[in-house]
Amino acid sequence: MWSLKKEKGVPVYVSIIELILSYIKNGDLLPGEHLPSERKLATYFQVNRSTVVHALDELVSLGWIIRKQGSGTFVNEGKWGISTTPRTDWRLYLEQNAFAKVDPFTEQIERLIKQSDTNVLDLYTGELPMDLIPSFSFPPLTWKHFLEEEQQNDLGYLPLRQSISRQTEKDYGFSLPSESLLITSGAQQALFLILQVLLQSGDSVAIEDPSFLYALPIFQAAGIRLYGVKMDQEGINLEALEKMIRQHRVKMVMVNPSFQNPTGKTMSMERRQALVKLCQNYQVPILEDDVFANLNFVPSDQILPLKKLDPENVLYIGSLSKILGSTTKIGWLSAPTSVNQQLAEARKMMDFSLSIFPQLLANLALTDKEFSSKITHLKQTVEQRGKSVFDVLDKMVEWDVTMPKGGFYIWATWKQGKLRPKDWTIFLQEGLLIAPSFFFSENQDSIRINFTRVDENNLLILKEKLRAVTQKIAMDS
Repeated sequence: MWSLKKEKGVPVYVSIIELILSYIKNGDLLPGEHLPSERKLATYFQVNRSTVVHALDELVSLGWIIRKQGSGTFVNEGKWGISTTPRTDWRLYLEQNAFAKVDPFTEQIERLIKQSDTNVLDLYTGELPMDLIPSFSFPPLTWKHFLEEEQQNDLGYLPLRQSISRQTEKDYGFSLPSESLLITSGAQQALFLILQVLLQSGDSVAIEDPSFLYALPIFQAAGIRLYGVKMDQEGINLEALEKMIRQHRVKMVMVNPSFQNPTGKTMSMERRQALVKLCQNYQVPILEDDVFANLNFVPSDQILPLKKLDPENVLYIGSLSKILGSTTKIGWLSAPTSVNQQLAEARKMMDFSLSIFPQLLANLALTDKEFSSKITHLKQTVEQRGKSVFDVLDKMVEWDVTMPKGGFYIWATWKQGKLRPKDWTIFLQEGLLIAPSFFFSENQDSIRINFTRVDENNLLILKEKLRAVTQKIAMDS
């Protein structure tokens, strides 16, 4: 009787559940009848006892059997006569949910952040600290004013698109016409729309290695294949990229050329021009993520966007969330008008409404007469904090580090090679929260630090914690 047929592709515990249910349905197991012990069932099925326990637990949760300590396992009499119609195994569906898969290291970090432990230094969170977010004075607004401003088209609030266009002209000397701009609820919504409209499941996309895109679940959920291309000091390696385009029929190249997340690297002008030319030759569009554009420590003419070099072939994502706070959720996508219209239509069909509130506030900030001066002050403060953190790391012979030319992040590489799981645990034990390199790549030798969160008060704390971590890892190597 207790003979299990194992099917390829079906978990063994599921096969055990189906077998026992079939016995109950066919009357081979009667109400109140005892089942063999877990140990005997494991022997009969030639499986681990834990597999049997898993199957029986599922049957208990469904109400088909009852398990009592000292009495054993028996068929639930209360279930007799109830239809045994097969039920959807929702657990199997949920196991495929890319958005629910959280790395254990991330869970530990987020747990420590929520505890608000004063011994924890959070350099992991990818946002400005509250004390650095510029403050703008807004005129008194009535509810009627918001209702009147609600009259926007599918591309978003026109005055905001016009303000972004003027700001781009001022910063970089090239025009992004308002009709080419699609306002989005943050940069990730722009990316999501591109995946849904311009790419299909199974398509190949080339990204930098390492890259923050590696950590986003939206690619896996959309069935997009990501291929990492190694970087050097000038940016993405073009020889490797060309090989990748040929080998995997890459449909799009996604890069973060200025103050790259996580490495902080800035692509050289020569590399930018060569990248644009390469993608033109293969007719592969470029997605340029430029969300840190307002946080440059060098003149703007040294970091010209790829969009300026090739307006037609480059999709350009910008954002105000990095300087106004993530709750603002304002991003934009500049693309050919026909592309933006399709993306806007898709968003409307998916019922992703775009609130007028953050758009109106963002426009008020951009048009504030003190906007430029406040952003200049912000950049000076951020750069000073970056230099302070760089000095700490640069004096430690165990780490290799380069001062970035803008953005939030410093990337430090352990000179002795790969860091082991127990090494990463030391960071948590010391209360030094950083983003490990395995979030962004298969490499396990580097850390990303958000230096904007290190002020004069906690700089000494950083030194002490980093020195303690470094010494423990070095001693155990």
